[in-house]
Amino acid sequence: YKTELQESTVLDIENLFAVDQQLRKFEGDIRARYGMFEKTRNAIDRYEGLDSFAQGYKWCGVHVWEDGSVTCWEWVPDVKAELFFFNVFSADDCEPRKFEARDFGKWELHIPARSDGTCAIQHLNELKLIIETHDNERIERISPWAKYVRQQSGDSIMKWFFWNPPQHLQEQRSSQKIPKPDRLRLYEAHVGIASDRYEVATYKHFTSNVLPRIRDLGYNSLLLMAVVEHPCYASFGQQTTNYFAPSSRFGTPDELKDLIATAHSMGIYVIMDVMHGEASANVEDGLNKLNGADGGFFVEGGNGGKHDTRKFDFTKWETLRFLLSQLRFYLDEFKVDGFRFRELTGMVYLDNSAVRPSSDDYSRYFGPQINMEATAYLMLMNDLLHKFYPDVLTIAEEHSGFPGITRPVNEGGIGFDYKMAVEIPDKWMKMICETRDEDWSLNYIQKFLTNQRPGEKRIVYVENHEQVLLHNSGNIVFDRITLSRKLIGELPMLGSSETPIELERGLSLYKMVRLLTHVFSGRGIVNFIGNEFGHPDWVELPAPTNGDNFKFARRRFQLADDEQLRYKYLNRFDIALNKLEEKFGWLKSNEAKVTRVHESDKVLAFERSGLVFIFNFHPTNSYNNYRIPVRKDGSYHILLDSDERFFNGGDRNQRNMAYHTTSGRFEGCDQSIMVSGENAIAIGFCDVTNP
Repeated sequence: YKTELQESTVLDIENLFAVDQQLRKFEGDIRARYGMFEKTRNAIDRYEGLDSFAQGYKWCGVHVWEDGSVTCWEWVPDVKAELFFFNVFSADDCEPRKFEARDFGKWELHIPARSDGTCAIQHLNELKLIIETHDNERIERISPWAKYVRQQSGDSIMKWFFWNPPQHLQEQRSSQKIPKPDRLRLYEAHVGIASDRYEVATYKHFTSNVLPRIRDLGYNSLLLMAVVEHPCYASFGQQTTNYFAPSSRFGTPDELKDLIATAHSMGIYVIMDVMHGEASANVEDGLNKLNGADGGFFVEGGNGGKHDTRKFDFTKWETLRFLLSQLRFYLDEFKVDGFRFRELTGMVYLDNSAVRPSSDDYSRYFGPQINMEATAYLMLMNDLLHKFYPDVLTIAEEHSGFPGITRPVNEGGIGFDYKMAVEIPDKWMKMICETRDEDWSLNYIQKFLTNQRPGEKRIVYVENHEQVLLHNSGNIVFDRITLSRKLIGELPMLGSSETPIELERGLSLYKMVRLLTHVFSGRGIVNFIGNEFGHPDWVELPAPTNGDNFKFARRRFQLADDEQLRYKYLNRFDIALNKLEEKFGWLKSNEAKVTRVHESDKVLAFERSGLVFIFNFHPTNSYNNYRIPVRKDGSYHILLDSDERFFNGGDRNQRNMAYHTTSGRFEGCDQSIMVSGENAIAIGFCDVTNP
């Protein structure tokens, strides 16, 4: 199925231009993109109905019906028609069964129930597709719609198993509906590393041990990585092979359902990662060369992906059905609430480039370098999901600064609810590693925290699972380092002794960097598992390159739980920060209004959501009676103080006193307050006050 470029009437395109005037110069491209989306949507609706089309999982693949019979449906185009088999491996039925050919490369098979009405295929029987190509070669494949695959001991290749547990093994689980949060406090987690042991942790372990932590920390949403099956554990789920099979290395599909239902019972909204730009290039257990040839779901020829991946072809009817159905499968069957779409940069550009810096030159985002079919698909996906699931959230992970990505489809935008602010952690880590903190520029920090497209809703963060600093001085070198490792290093974290000045400074900066990122500009915040308490280790999943080492593939939560260690203070601060956001809701308010930036004093003050935030980053100076401009008169009180002893501070700020405003013009404001503290050493204070 091939759409043609055509201009179309975009209902609310003037709203898009009102938000970002630079886009008006590319009105023709935007209308053409919208026209492709509209034509695709209308064609699907006309021939099959969009709702039914995007629920292919209900009839594609293998299905058992109430009478015990089984139907099998596959799309495998361009193969030899007379010899196409479905093979069931079992003790009493080991003969291959022949599919019947249907139109457009589709194949169908019906397997009647046994005489006693039971299913002819037993639970956990191994299944295979056996396909005869035009070259008279018989190849074995896994159905693209397989619901359960797993690696056998000593074998890295996935095997396909029939998932149909007896009713008495299926627990009665209910997953209550969770309303869409009006702002996101996201806890990003990888199930496999959620234990302190040298092992791959399970859905059960996560449900029992990690979900209560997420709830108690004050996060309202969970972002699950690497849930969709991927044979290479070290890929963090990016090289997907089996789009309808939740990863079996963590447990069974039912155990994942229990995890999600338990999260919902705690009021936690669940978002999962998906990869729709590309898939693994694996042949035996993936989608690649399903029919023995280069096409199938993918782009043919040299633009078909990188060496280990294949790019989806969005001009193909069955590719659209497959990807849209995957989303609805997890929404309907597992009750997830939303999706983060990984690595969109390589998807929307034709040159496969996943790394592309943001630019002020908007011409880089339009024209022949753009994959119009892919961007039209993203619009179709967002339009469909938001139509049928009003409470769904979609998040874009995109590196190039693609304009309009979080603007509504009816404006000509791509339609995502949020975009990951992928540049912020890179800026923080580069500055922290390469610049002494006494030389940090507050204006530079302010600039990269607010560097975004007009009208863009961003999810901000300081660290993620990659935690990599890239050096490029002739040779490219990757350094793995965490924020806490850089600021604290090997300093003693035992809390029984007096805190060394260097450690006190490091802990203070850790709290301040996370607080500033949280409160300054984002519409959502994401914390990677363990970083709430300053986890010292980076993440490196076991792989042949590191001798399959699990040392950095685990989270040591006992560090936060040990009352003798100072990690507990960072954990407490994270809880207090989330509780304050829950009360005042700055993530759903407009960006901060900066009232004072003083580079030599190293003081930054701003207001957001009715609160005044004051940061002193100076390494040696504390200030008494320091004047801060404010926009409203009244009495201010400290609500959160990083220097509080409860957070391992020195209690140098006067928490119990009221800070009364003084009338008079000062730095653009009609009111000001005098903030006093007795900071005798290099401790930055960050006070939150409420009128």
